[in-house]
Amino acid sequence: MMLSTISHVQAEELIRFDINKQRADKALIAFAQKANQTIIFSFDLAKQYQANTLKGYYPVNPGLKKLLNGSGLIAVVNNSGQLSIQVDSHNKRDITMRNKNIHAALIPILLGAASQTALAQEPAQAQEEEVEKISIVGSRVAGRSVEDLPVPVDILSAEALANTGQTEVGRMLQAIAPSFNFSSSSISDGTDALRPATLRGLGPDQTLVLINGRRRHQASLIHINTSVGRGTAGTDMNAIPAASIKRIEVLRDGAAAQYGSDAIAGVINIVLNDADEGGKVAVSYGEYSEGDGETTNVDISKGFSLGDNGYLNTTLNFRDRGFTNRAGLHGSCQFSGCIEQANGDLLLGDPREATATRSTFRIGDADASQFGLTINSGYELGDGELYGFLTYSNRDNESAAFFRHNNNNGGNAPLQDGDATIPAGFLPKINTEIKDISYNFGYQTEFSDGSSLDFSYTYGQNNIDYVTSNTINSSFANSLRYSSSLSADEIRASIPRQASAYGLELSLQTLNLDYTQDYEYFSLAMGAEIRTDEFKVTAGDEYSYRDYDTDEFGNSLYPDDRSAGTQGFGGTAPMQAVDETRDVISFYIDAETEVTEDLIVSGAVRYDDYEGFGDSTNFKLAANWSITEDIAIRGAMSTGFRAPSMQQLYTDNISTQFQTDPANPGGDQIAVQVGTFRNDSNLAKAIGIPELKEEEATNFSLGTVINITDDINLTIDWYSIDIDDRIVLSNSLGQGLSPALDAALIASGAGAGQFFLNGADTETTGIDIIATWNTELLGGDFNLTAAANFTETDVVNIYTPPDSALGGIDPSDVFSEQAVSIIEEWQPQDRISLSGLYTIGDVSINLAFNRYGEYTVTDGGTQTYGAEVLTDLRVNYQVTESLSFNIGGNNLFDVYPDENTIGNSRSGTIVDASGDVVVSSPGVFTYSRRSAPFGFNGAFYYAGAEFKF
Repeated sequence: MMLSTISHVQAEELIRFDINKQRADKALIAFAQKANQTIIFSFDLAKQYQANTLKGYYPVNPGLKKLLNGSGLIAVVNNSGQLSIQVDSHNKRDITMRNKNIHAALIPILLGAASQTALAQEPAQAQEEEVEKISIVGSRVAGRSVEDLPVPVDILSAEALANTGQTEVGRMLQAIAPSFNFSSSSISDGTDALRPATLRGLGPDQTLVLINGRRRHQASLIHINTSVGRGTAGTDMNAIPAASIKRIEVLRDGAAAQYGSDAIAGVINIVLNDADEGGKVAVSYGEYSEGDGETTNVDISKGFSLGDNGYLNTTLNFRDRGFTNRAGLHGSCQFSGCIEQANGDLLLGDPREATATRSTFRIGDADASQFGLTINSGYELGDGELYGFLTYSNRDNESAAFFRHNNNNGGNAPLQDGDATIPAGFLPKINTEIKDISYNFGYQTEFSDGSSLDFSYTYGQNNIDYVTSNTINSSFANSLRYSSSLSADEIRASIPRQASAYGLELSLQTLNLDYTQDYEYFSLAMGAEIRTDEFKVTAGDEYSYRDYDTDEFGNSLYPDDRSAGTQGFGGTAPMQAVDETRDVISFYIDAETEVTEDLIVSGAVRYDDYEGFGDSTNFKLAANWSITEDIAIRGAMSTGFRAPSMQQLYTDNISTQFQTDPANPGGDQIAVQVGTFRNDSNLAKAIGIPELKEEEATNFSLGTVINITDDINLTIDWYSIDIDDRIVLSNSLGQGLSPALDAALIASGAGAGQFFLNGADTETTGIDIIATWNTELLGGDFNLTAAANFTETDVVNIYTPPDSALGGIDPSDVFSEQAVSIIEEWQPQDRISLSGLYTIGDVSINLAFNRYGEYTVTDGGTQTYGAEVLTDLRVNYQVTESLSFNIGGNNLFDVYPDENTIGNSRSGTIVDASGDVVVSSPGVFTYSRRSAPFGFNGAFYYAGAEFKF
């Protein structure tokens, strides 16, 4: 009777609310005070969530529902009419299905004298309420806050990601997680379209990525060109639309004993949206200060309830980004006949030189267009929940290769009239279509004794198809010159200008069975996993790879021999096609206990058995000791491993790479046909290269969590990561190093060969520092975050297989100074960020300063690029409860990295007969194309709008 009376009064009485979007604990206090209601909730729980804006006249229950809509919290009324706040039951897919009794705070509302008197006579008591708490990556025990965990974990909310102003997940993470790097490079083939993402300065393949706690498949691409992450295969971070993400958890510690291979630097867990109602439409447009890189982003998301027991949340994303170009002028001669003067200038010979275009290269971001779809769903069935997700993306990219000028006789074959096949030269384009799909379904149930069982299946696949356009096969043009009756002009008119190069496919199937049980003194988790990896390479068109002017033994058929395959990006022949699978079976056991009220200890052991190199057993021991209520010490020690990736085992192709000319290190880079040979190839066997084995790691971490005040929090974490038998890609090894290698290269038709080897031991040490301050300022809410990462990696040992043709070669010839430099120096050794979010009324302002420390690149010479500070600003105005507009800029003050002084190409000064300068250029690479932590595009300005419903 009391419940119905209260409900009736609340339904009839309208109360005016004026509550801004803020942390749920603060919003609930404001709501309770205005409504003169007592609401029971946990401060620790509520402060992890964000409440909505609530402005206008509402009854209590509808108003509270609107305040919490989509936040992950709900209000419930017990039999006595008492309001309390709990986690929405639909959140069970991102929490371990476990109830835990926690102390909740009683919020009495003191608005009238009578109420004050009555409540003052009753002692304030804490009431217990059963709630469910989220399970964070790094612990399989539900109910742990980030501060309780023995290892550092960053929780990055959707709001924090959006406030960066970025549209790509990789760039968002880089902006707010200093230990994360998302380096740019240019003219690096597939790496232009799929950038390497790294954590703590290690490789892209040494960080494990999860979606809703399930292992994410890698991209099918392996980075074989000279860039950050050379020789590795990572995960495509941009395949997941940012608008579909509820939060991202970044575990900054080794976790192979918990999650398996790859989790050496840490784990990134992407948690998808799960709201069962509401939605939004958001659109933004921006471009760089140079007027290029135009980017349009459209997001549509909607939550649906499946009756009273389920939810389905879906997101559609479309993103279109134009290319950028920061290339310098082409300063070298494009036509024959130039004569070098005494001062080093070049006197033009061919009159076309005077009017030839000098903007021949395209160096910057690739042109890209992406469509993405994400569906996340759950339905209570029986005593558990049936759940699943689907992600799909299709991205088309176009990047450029090296320009082939008229006088490039190898790549732009001269015809019978003495002129090149393409007289004005041509810029080959690499067109990349990346398709990525994954889906998961599972069932999780609880038993009467509090234990739970979770069974799931996950499938993921990444496809990359390459088409080379605006190109020619120079050997084909040469063969037509000598073997057909076509005239030079007829050859030019008929020669094919594009071809399919090849396709890559990597898929992963995973079956998981997980069991958890809470006992009186400890919590136990155990499970098993069965995985199947598959890697495929499909051959391209014959025109993309064939050498038309040599015979099967490599002998020239004509007086001249020109380059084979499509220029810019050659194809793969059927003999290099791949279709390989690998099975993996794993078992783990994980336990956690509260030794005392202030000491949490956890341990894990995992066994993995791989078809191929064998098995690996790893352990982890971690602890968190609360010295006082405000100071805790945490630490962990663990072993880990990374299995050879399928791409490292089976990649087999021949590509054109532009490298420093050994005869002229300061001159133009030269084209070299480099073969990357699979580990079990005849060539690898002929020179005695052993099968790849796993990398082995040892991790140590020690940190502290300090709550300086209720509003100021500080964490400091030191880490050490030693990796033995690191898998690296060798130098391009040419002839003259070993008789066995010479014979093998001649037989393969490649001018040089590179191989994957266990060939280096590394040591990484670093410190992460994060400080947060949340306070009220000038009538608004102010949140300040300072974060820093300092990391250093040293290659302490390089070696070659002793019983092979490489055993007698100096290791520095197999792994060059540049290869070592990529591991040690190509990423900033320090990152510091300071960001502040100020919200007052309907306006929120996010201002961030990101410092990228020094980094050093070796490319012919060695250059250290100075530290730079980038400024980002985003202003959002809430016009109505549903409609908001935002405007901002990333790299607001147009900061660029230092200009390039090494590894340049196409430099020179050309003069005409009168001595007038036609062009004078230091080269086309104004900025380093090898590594650019924040790119080299300059300032990006944007505006957007969002409508919620």
